[in-house]
Amino acid sequence: MSAGERRLAAMPLHAITSQRGEAGLRERLALEIAGFAEDDRQRIGRALGLAARLHAADRRQREPYLSHLLRVAIRIISHYQIRDTGVVCAALLHDAVEDHAAQLAPGGGQPEAVAALAAEFGGRVAGLVAAVTNPDNEPGQDAHRRYREHVAASLEASPWARVIKMSDFTDNGVSLIHTTGPRAETLARKYAPLVPLLRELIARPDTPLSDAVKARIFGQLDRAAERFAAISRAADR
Repeated sequence: MSAGERRLAAMPLHAITSQRGEAGLRERLALEIAGFAEDDRQRIGRALGLAARLHAADRRQREPYLSHLLRVAIRIISHYQIRDTGVVCAALLHDAVEDHAAQLAPGGGQPEAVAALAAEFGGRVAGLVAAVTNPDNEPGQDAHRRYREHVAASLEASPWARVIKMSDFTDNGVSLIHTTGPRAETLARKYAPLVPLLRELIARPDTPLSDAVKARIFGQLDRAAERFAAISRAADR
């Protein structure tokens, strides 16, 4: 590994984002999977290619949406010490069904989109994506409550989906630093009730993370709770 690659491998993910953008995150992912088997690297490459096509026109605040997907996948490998190719692929594709079901399965809905992913990447990857996919909103329902109920039910049944959701939640929480105004308050009130739920799920013995990784996550959840509470207090003043 060159000196430049070592620097990139040690950089925080949002520092890479701000300094080197999507290209830097792609380079970091390539470094993280360099030791994977060739077939696994190709499979991850296919998942990244599909995610890039589906989300090509999507933006997340000031960045391409793909940067969020890359960070979620990289965090799972680098910070959570997971080298499971199926989980990495599902992380890259975790918003594909929710945001682009019609592109995955023209004329169909979420079930057909999940089936399309299963045909390409296998049932396990598709199942993990389905577990972290928010269902379509029903008229007259509280969207945030429905979101929390779905997260609780789907993660109860899928320990590996907890890993993907935690990385996604961490990335969403960090992004609130760069969000202002009513949107920051809305997101803080959406995410704050998930903190105790995620803490309890991550602490379970069947969650496939080491004790050291769990301890790191608990610290992140503590900081997230403080951040959400500060945003809500400021909005109430």
